[in-house]
Amino acid sequence: MLKIRLKRLGAKKAPAYRIIVINSTTKREGKPIQELGHYNPKTKIMKLDKDAALDWIKKGAQPTETVKYLIDNCNKDGSLNYKPKTEKKLSKKAIAKVEAEKQAKAKATEEAKVVKTVEVEVTADPVVEKIEEIVETAEKTVAKSPAKEAKEETAETEA
Repeated sequence: MLKIRLKRLGAKKAPAYRIIVINSTTKREGKPIQELGHYNPKTKIMKLDKDAALDWIKKGAQPTETVKYLIDNCNKDGSLNYKPKTEKKLSKKAIAKVEAEKQAKAKATEEAKVVKTVEVEVTADPVVEKIEEIVETAEKTVAKSPAKEAKEETAETEA
């Protein structure tokens, strides 16, 4: 089976790759059937013979994921149409920290709502008690009013 894959070149921590067609059983740096181009991931410079690559794919060669990405994002002249990522990839620790912050914020807002309702209840109770006291004193004053006593006396004398 034929593969279209990358052949690594360059020094340590400075990779450069050739895009090659090779038998799948040969080693990575083995002799290729055909070289289709080159790719430098550090500088994002690429030169690829896209027509030859698509021709090999039609013949049955299987591209690796990386080579498939490079072929799909290749301009007609063979240069890479690089699209910077808009979404930042976070580590597991960073994701856990963000989740913990969200939970803490949700908990704080929930506690703030509870505190507000308790404050409303506390402020409402003295108001209600004061209103009840005013109503009781008003009932007492109405019960002791002289007009009401005079009406009661006239009712007793007539009876």
